[in-house]
Amino acid sequence: MKFRSVKGTKDILPPESFLWQHTEEMIRGVMHTFNYREIRTPVFEETALFARGIGELTDIVGKEMYTFTDRSMTRLTLKPEMTASVVRAYIQNNMGEQSSLVKVYYLSPMFRQERPQAGRLRQFHQYGAEAIGGGSYTIDADIIALAVSVLGGAGITGCSVRINSVGCENCRPAYREKLKKFLRPKLDNLSEESRARFDLNVMRILDTKNENDRKLAAGAPLIKDNLCEECDSHFTGLRETLRELKIDAEVDGTIVRGLDYYTKTAFEITSPDLGSQDALVGGGRYDLLVSELGGKPTPAVGFAAGMERLLMVMQKQSSRETPLPAPAIFIAAADEPGRKWALAATMDARRAGVAAETDFLGRSLKSQMREADRQKALFAIVVGRTEIETGKGVLKDMRAGTETPVELDALATHVRQMTGAADSADASDTVHGPGKSAHRIKR
Repeated sequence: MKFRSVKGTKDILPPESFLWQHTEEMIRGVMHTFNYREIRTPVFEETALFARGIGELTDIVGKEMYTFTDRSMTRLTLKPEMTASVVRAYIQNNMGEQSSLVKVYYLSPMFRQERPQAGRLRQFHQYGAEAIGGGSYTIDADIIALAVSVLGGAGITGCSVRINSVGCENCRPAYREKLKKFLRPKLDNLSEESRARFDLNVMRILDTKNENDRKLAAGAPLIKDNLCEECDSHFTGLRETLRELKIDAEVDGTIVRGLDYYTKTAFEITSPDLGSQDALVGGGRYDLLVSELGGKPTPAVGFAAGMERLLMVMQKQSSRETPLPAPAIFIAAADEPGRKWALAATMDARRAGVAAETDFLGRSLKSQMREADRQKALFAIVVGRTEIETGKGVLKDMRAGTETPVELDALATHVRQMTGAADSADASDTVHGPGKSAHRIKR
């Protein structure tokens, strides 16, 4: 029987995996610059966590979650999003007692059984950040600046930052009634899904993907025009702070966000390179979620972004190259004594911090050198009985084609010195560090 990957999943193979590693490293670097620390939560949680945190009426909970019952008859769900898991960990581990402002980030796989399409898989990957404990609009501005900085680190340009306020429990009730009054004459023409939302969460109708519903909702009153004094002051402060941070942000009153736990700030960052489904980043404030999940009332704000969609835009926009790991040296064997020596010398070089490779398939010398070239090794050396007896060999620079006599017992030291010199002379082509070498692949 021949097996294939499950629909909506994807294998990430070399050299694409190196691009993922490089991008993840960049994301971690930006997060650390903003003083966020990584959090990792289990890949599955109790189903009730997502049902309560995300909202029973969301598409995620209603249609898309991978839910199962384990042998102890506990209902479990593969994570469809990360915020509820982070808040659960925050409460369970008393993180608020350790610091008044907890700043964490994540890179993690997520699972939703939606229709696979470009940049959207059933197992997909997200990066994001959460700041729990701060209620000021300055934290909102900081989290938006963090999201923008990650995109800048990826070399992405041409994005739009769109912000809105979705109010709070004080101003939303009156707004909901105003929205219902506008939509009630059109109720019979709305989709079944929107009609269900009318009584339970009418604001979600503005978040619909149904084109006819969107047309019927055009001209509806917007929450940004119906804010209480506190929410209005918060939103004004956010806009002013973003201007001070030199971040252009467009106010878009139609941004509602699809999850029930958002309050006040909601934002998206979009890219024209993604077509109609143009959101790269989505986030906002969720001051109600910690208490909703059993903790003390605690303000919080965060964002999430899809790795696959980020990489799609990177590959469309950027001509920059990404480091591709490659051996610093390939040690080829001319004969049987050479094979034994090459294996031991390869391990010695690795212990010394030099990326080294040799032949494990008993190939001819010509095939070994072809393999060294295929792997883009920086240097190669051929060792046989004669070289072992004399203790000397010839190191070949695989790019320049030049050859240098070397002492075999100082081979690793010499290669490390040579790769350091190559790094200084041609940093645009290769990336090296202590014991590392790399060539570049185009994104």
